[in-house]
Amino acid sequence: MPRSLNILFIEDDAIEVMKFNRVLTTLKMNHKIIEANNGEEALAILNGKEIIPDIIFLDLNMPRINGIEFLQILKKDDYLKYIPSIILTTSNNHKDVMECYKIGIAGYMLKPLKYDEYVERIKRMLDYWSSNELISQ
Repeated sequence: MPRSLNILFIEDDAIEVMKFNRVLTTLKMNHKIIEANNGEEALAILNGKEIIPDIIFLDLNMPRINGIEFLQILKKDDYLKYIPSIILTTSNNHKDVMECYKIGIAGYMLKPLKYDEYVERIKRMLDYWSSNELISQ
């Protein structure tokens, strides 16, 4: 049975944050969103260990600590490295894709231009991870 997720959403673009939240509202998904504007802010949230997310969605191109730098730090932590991390970006640069998978991401999703396609892709990701055995432990 799918369960509600704690999602850490790391994105510096306010419009993208609103769009992601709108998708969850539209789909009537009862997931809790924890927002961070960049990798540095996300690491502060994670290091506080008040709320440990079930999954992380993050952009690659962010100020201070970008997505790849954030992932490199995250994957060095013996506890946090198991949190599934999904890249949600406009970068279809093959080098970025390969670097992210080398670091250990759980998925790489290009932000589609059409909103309906964006909704469908987010829905599929969340449906999968909300019923995944790793998350249910």
